[in-house]
Amino acid sequence: MTIPSRLALYLDQHGARYEVCAHERTRSSAETARAAHVMPHQLAKPVLLEDDAGYVMAVVPADRMVMLGRIGQLLGRHELRLSDEQRITALFGDCEFGALPPVGMAWGVETVVDDDLEAGETVYMEGGDHECLLQVSREQFHALMSPARHGHFSRPALH
Repeated sequence: MTIPSRLALYLDQHGARYEVCAHERTRSSAETARAAHVMPHQLAKPVLLEDDAGYVMAVVPADRMVMLGRIGQLLGRHELRLSDEQRITALFGDCEFGALPPVGMAWGVETVVDDDLEAGETVYMEGGDHECLLQVSREQFHALMSPARHGHFSRPALH
């Protein structure tokens, strides 16, 4: 699969410099990090949320979980819940399920980024399928995500 056209256009419009990193097919962000030899805290994991006002993409490191209460406070939206598979597939039909790029703005989705993602020098993100990641510098990631709100709304995932 190639990078979805919406994502490619967004990256081009923002002058993003990135490298495509191929890896064996995976089914989860944890598997992706292992297969691509990437530290999980460097992998941007999008979580699609929704309420009556619409969708929100919360982007956290792959080794962390979204705290719904904290993100609700940040956005003033207290009824947020996880979106279901059918809604995600309908909205991101040009991506494989579970391989959403964390750049919700390319699809017109409000996006919020957990500040912990910019702790390292490099950020990796899904490219729309389960076989490649896009590698960007922290500075490139920050520039791409500049329209998004930022804050602290994640906690370590339980293993």
